[in-house]
Amino acid sequence: MWSILQLEFMQHALAAGMLAALACGVIGPLVVVNRLVFLAGGVAHAAFGGIGLAFYFGFAPTAGALSFSLVSAMVMGSITSGRRQRSDTIVGVLWAVGMALGVVLIDLTPGYNVDLMSYLFGSILAVPASDLPVMAALDLLIVLVIGLFYRHYLAISYDEEFARVAGVPVRLLYFVLLALIAVSVVMLIRIVGLVLVIALLTIPAYMAEQRTGSLWTMMMVSAALAMVFTIAGLGLAVAANLSSGASIILVAAGCFFLDLVVTRLRQGMGRPSGAAS
Repeated sequence: MWSILQLEFMQHALAAGMLAALACGVIGPLVVVNRLVFLAGGVAHAAFGGIGLAFYFGFAPTAGALSFSLVSAMVMGSITSGRRQRSDTIVGVLWAVGMALGVVLIDLTPGYNVDLMSYLFGSILAVPASDLPVMAALDLLIVLVIGLFYRHYLAISYDEEFARVAGVPVRLLYFVLLALIAVSVVMLIRIVGLVLVIALLTIPAYMAEQRTGSLWTMMMVSAALAMVFTIAGLGLAVAANLSSGASIILVAAGCFFLDLVVTRLRQGMGRPSGAAS
């Protein structure tokens, strides 16, 4: 195992996984607490349209995914802001349009040789060293923005109406959060792929929510869990020669369901003997 860790590509993979896990830890809890899971999934899948544009016009796929994700997030935000309870249909349409546009543009790209699997399910072992500074810069951006507006996001997350009455710029911060979700999604596409990205955003955050009493602590626990899942999944992928992105999500999902079972058992054991079954 130690000999594998000495390989340069494995070191890059671990570094990329830790950077992506940090983004998950900060943004995931806000996605879960504010019930933006489906919208985040829509942004993730719409990003494929940007990947298709990048291949068709010949520029960097990461730049295409980021620009398209940001535009999609702003469009979704402008339509759903103030009426999020009716956002599922709109997000679903944009989700499908982004995916379809990406597939069509890749089909139309001359000299088609695109490995779709690496974008759909991730390719952490193929992350180049040049991507690491970019991921670190995006992490720094996310941490700085959330740190600067932490109290505002705390107020919005737990009582949006009170936050609005108190003078918090709810609508503006909603769009900022969507932009940060788009940034996080682009980072995670390289790790677990756009099909599985929503799981890594939400599973650690949900598990952290059950064990913490504050949003800040939830973020730290969520980041730690995402790092553990990434390392364990990467180890499983290398040991068993499996897809790295799918292995990471399977580890996370396995821990999630195990946690649910243990929690239910504890709750059952804590019932009074005379309670109804």
